[in-house]
Amino acid sequence: MADFKNSTLLVTGASGQFGRLAVEELLARGATKLIAGTRDPAKLADLVARGVEVRQLDFDDKASLAAGFAGIERVLLISTDAVGNRVAQHKNAVEAAKAAGVKHVVYTSAPNPRPNPGTGVSPEHYWTEVAIAAAGLDFTFLRNHIYAEISLRGAAPAIGSGQLYDATNGGGRSYVTRADAARTAAGALLTAQGQAIFDVTGPVAVTQAELAAEFAKASGKPVARVGLSGEQLRGGLIAAGLPEGMADVMVAFDVDAADGYHAVVTDTVEQFSGRKPETLTAFLEANRAALVG
Repeated sequence: MADFKNSTLLVTGASGQFGRLAVEELLARGATKLIAGTRDPAKLADLVARGVEVRQLDFDDKASLAAGFAGIERVLLISTDAVGNRVAQHKNAVEAAKAAGVKHVVYTSAPNPRPNPGTGVSPEHYWTEVAIAAAGLDFTFLRNHIYAEISLRGAAPAIGSGQLYDATNGGGRSYVTRADAARTAAGALLTAQGQAIFDVTGPVAVTQAELAAEFAKASGKPVARVGLSGEQLRGGLIAAGLPEGMADVMVAFDVDAADGYHAVVTDTVEQFSGRKPETLTAFLEANRAALVG
């Protein structure tokens, strides 16, 4: 297996949750020329004392991208949080990477990205992957499945009402922790070669009925899974105060699960991180206070 720990490595979005985890893993694995990119360098001041170079990096500012990517050999391109504007931002970064002579891009994508209308944020990841491939760069696309942390968001309302609503039609989801996904991304940045695509998943696909049972076990209160159609779920989310655009994204995610796109299980986490992925059961037990607090 190749070892690029002495190459000049850049992590974008390094002050975010995922980026910071990836930086910590890269340091733990011996990266010697690590650069952390962020819109706000002050947030990463502590890393400077640990030998990390911090660069200001704004995906809406091509000048900052040109300077930020200068001298970089390999980059972990973490998808931004600017839903609706990500394709333009990511294309700016890809252009800067190509101009700087970057050799390899590791990109954090999503399951089964495609350009089809009505598929939520999927087209943003699809067109980013297309842009990277079209630039002629070597790449590793890491299609991260749903983070285990997201399951915590629905815990309180489900436990409080005794009902967990979804439109997955019983489809499973291979929940993966953010830490496992970040360690996987760091490992890919250190070792991956060529052009390849990987699904980053947990060890087993979990249905929403099983998730409801986990919530009930943790809280000691009954929680039942209630299956809805996509339109029913959308209406309920909007009635609960969620903006229409976000409701559409969440419904599209459930429909993808119903179509089987989220039930894929791979060994990618272990391949790149050297560790078996944490199960959703273990994750929820470790975060029990967040479920019942």
